Amino acid sequence: MKQMLILLAGYPGTGKSYLANMLIERFPELQILSPDDVKEEYWDRYGFHDLEEKEELIKLSWQEYYKRMEDAFAEHKSLISDYPFSHKQRDQLESISSRHHCQVVTIRLVGDIGVLYERQRKRDLDNSRHLGHIVCCYQKGMPIAHEDADNLLTYEEFYRRCTERGYGEFALGETIELDVTDFSKVDYEAVFQRIREIGK
Repeated sequence: MKQMLILLAGYPGTGKSYLANMLIERFPELQILSPDDVKEEYWDRYGFHDLEEKEELIKLSWQEYYKRMEDAFAEHKSLISDYPFSHKQRDQLESISSRHHCQVVTIRLVGDIGVLYERQRKRDLDNSRHLGHIVCCYQKGMPIAHEDADNLLTYEEFYRRCTERGYGEFALGETIELDVTDFSKVDYEAVFQRIREIGK
């Protein structure tokens, strides 16, 4: 397989992490590099007292994410990365992948926003979800139930992010779009076959 960067993009609540795991099962040479994993590392290490501090840590985590991507490509590794990417990350991703002559594939996951909001809310309330995503103040080990978090997304904010940030339009390299409103109707095998063809 060519050196590749597979971007799992699109709306939140579309099963990007689930698809990432399926791809890694079928293409073991892929390594995962997730912006959210880096954010969570920084939140656990430093904590934050308000949204301004949280935003500063997010900025630092993006710098670290791009550095890790550069390092992986320098070692000729192929990556898969899952995030609701937007125009904010596009230029940097294009610059890094092009500098390393890396084949980019975007798998853009979309769906009915109402359905996706319910999935996202269920995920936010799950105990496995990192609290840093849903609170305004965080320290590792803080005793708070997910349902008591003070920064849970409302439907209105979720809708605004999905429609104004360009999640549903993001594209870099070869682009495959999947509607995941109903997971049972998604032809994942066709996606895997397309990746095999692109990676030849």
